[in-house]
Amino acid sequence: MKIFKLIKPFEDHGKSASLSHEAWRRFRHNRLAMISLAVIGLFALVALLGYAITPDHTPYCNQQYLELATLKPGSKATFLCIDPKEDVGGSFFKGYPLPYTAIPIDSCRMDGDSLYVAPLAGEPYTIAYERVVKVKERTFWLGTDAYGRDVLSMILIGSRVSLSVGFIAILIALLIGITLGALAAYYGGWVDNLITWLINVVWSIPTVLLVIAITFALGKGFWQVFIAVGLTMWVDIARVVRGQVYSIKEKEYIEAARALGFSTFRTIFRHILPNITGAVIVITASNFASAILLEAGLSFLGIGVQPPMPSWGTMVKENYCYILLDNAYLALLPGLAIMLIVLAFMLMGNGLRDALDIKNK
Repeated sequence: MKIFKLIKPFEDHGKSASLSHEAWRRFRHNRLAMISLAVIGLFALVALLGYAITPDHTPYCNQQYLELATLKPGSKATFLCIDPKEDVGGSFFKGYPLPYTAIPIDSCRMDGDSLYVAPLAGEPYTIAYERVVKVKERTFWLGTDAYGRDVLSMILIGSRVSLSVGFIAILIALLIGITLGALAAYYGGWVDNLITWLINVVWSIPTVLLVIAITFALGKGFWQVFIAVGLTMWVDIARVVRGQVYSIKEKEYIEAARALGFSTFRTIFRHILPNITGAVIVITASNFASAILLEAGLSFLGIGVQPPMPSWGTMVKENYCYILLDNAYLALLPGLAIMLIVLAFMLMGNGLRDALDIKNK
C-alpha cells in the first residue's frame, strides 16, 4: 500500500512540465506566441472553409482564361455566361464546377432578340438571347497567373495542402518517434543500441535527399508527400523522447508502478509519456514548420503535389521567372504565405518552450 501511494504524488509533480494552467498563463502573456497562434488559426480557418470563400470555387481553382493572363492585382473583367448546365456535381471539399460556360468579353449590347458581343480577341459576333445566363463583372484581387487563373483562390486553397501535409506527416512522425524513443530508453541494452543505430543512420542522411528518395520510391502525388515527409521527421522526436524517458524511468513513481506489476505498455503510456508532453509539444511545433518547408521544396522541384492541385511551392516554381519582370508578385505572394506560416509555427514553438520550462516558475 505504501508503494501505491508513491505513484500519485510523483505523477502530479512530473506533470508540472505539461501544459498546465500556469504554463498556459505564461504562454498567453507572450505576445509573439499569441500573434503566431492567431496567424495559425487564421490559416487553419481558411483551409477548412476552402472553396466556400474562394472567388474561384471550381475544382483546384483551375478555371483558366488565357485572354486574362497576368492581370494586375485589382483588375476587373466582364464575363458572358452562356449555355446553362445541369447536374455539375461538386462538393464542399472538392469544389463546384461552373454551371455554365464563362467567356471573357470586352463589352456586349442587345441587338433585337440577340446579344451583340465584342470579345477580347477576334471578331464581334451575336448570340441568341435564350442561351445567355447572365453577364457579370469579376474582380481579381491578386491578379491572374500565366494561365489566367485567380491567384487569390490558389493561395487560399494552397493552405490546405501545406497544413494537411504538416498535420498528417507529424502524426506519422509522432507515432514512430514516440514508440521507438520510449522503447529504446525504457528497455535499454540491445534494444536501445539497435534503435539508436537506426536513429543515427537516418540522422546521417540529409533530410531533403531522403525525402526525394522516398518520393521516387512511392511515386509523385498528394498522399505520397505525407508519407515521405512523415518517414523522415521521426528522428528528432525519437531523440527527444529517448532522452526524456531516460530521465524519468528511474523516478520513484515508475519504480512503484513496476513493483505493482503494471504492464510495460501501461507504465510507458500512462505514467511516463504524460510527463514528457511538454518537450514533445515543442518539438512537434518545430517539425510542423519543417514539414511545410519540405512540402514546398518538393513541389518546387516538381516531385511533390502535382498540378492541377494548387500548392504554394508549385506556384513559386511556375512564376519564379516573373521575379525579373513586372509581375514579381506572382512568385512573392506564395513565398510570403510560406514564410508567414513557418514563422508562426517557429514563434509558437518558442513560446511553448518558454511556457513549459519549469525553471521559469
